[in-house]
Amino acid sequence: MPIIEITDVVKTYQTGDVEVHALRGVSLSIDEGEFVAIMGASGSGKSTLMNIIGCLDRPTSGAYRLAGREVSGLNRDDLAEVRNQVLGFVFQNFNLLSRTSALENVELPLLYRGIHGKERHRRAAAALERVGLAGRLDHTPNQLSGGQQQRVAIARALVGEPKVVLADEPTGNLDSLTSVEVMALFQELQSTGITVALVTHEPDIAEFASRVVVVKDGLILSDDRQTPSSARVALDELLAAKAAGGAA
Repeated sequence: MPIIEITDVVKTYQTGDVEVHALRGVSLSIDEGEFVAIMGASGSGKSTLMNIIGCLDRPTSGAYRLAGREVSGLNRDDLAEVRNQVLGFVFQNFNLLSRTSALENVELPLLYRGIHGKERHRRAAAALERVGLAGRLDHTPNQLSGGQQQRVAIARALVGEPKVVLADEPTGNLDSLTSVEVMALFQELQSTGITVALVTHEPDIAEFASRVVVVKDGLILSDDRQTPSSARVALDELLAAKAAGGAA
């Protein structure tokens, strides 16, 4: 059943005397366990759409139901609660606290929930183990590679056991090999029943999703299901090519 239901959503911004129509009546339904890539050029409305899905912004008009709850009219505190309970976020720039360990970065969403120290530590350590960083708990971001930092960010998104993970250009600052590693992780999350929605401008990244939604001029231009490429296979091919290059 749909976990995200957006109906006739309009978003208009006022910039001085000019009205900017970011979304012009968008309807979108995403089922539980789907992996959806949202694409579009700069200014297309894709980021506005993601902000509304993530309860970071409210529509000017229209309806939005998240996990069966109408959220478009909620106040700021209620929206913050929904974000903390239902959603997990992954950003292009990682958004990690630079002087804080990986474990402490991952603990933050649980701190906001008021979960006590030992339980926070246990859950954060388990989330980091899940993304392959069990041996990096005490490392600060500047002691980690870009790919490892993004894995910490994904662990932070997962620690609250969200129903939906939202990723905004999660591979934008990563090289090709690390990007595929991250996409393999997202595919693994989907296989466990977590809904994944990501914004990307890279067609090769969108190939790993099971559905691609293209936004243009504030409207959905196309919405296509596809057989996703296997990130694990792509990763093996990249590693083999790298090894062959090194051998040469």
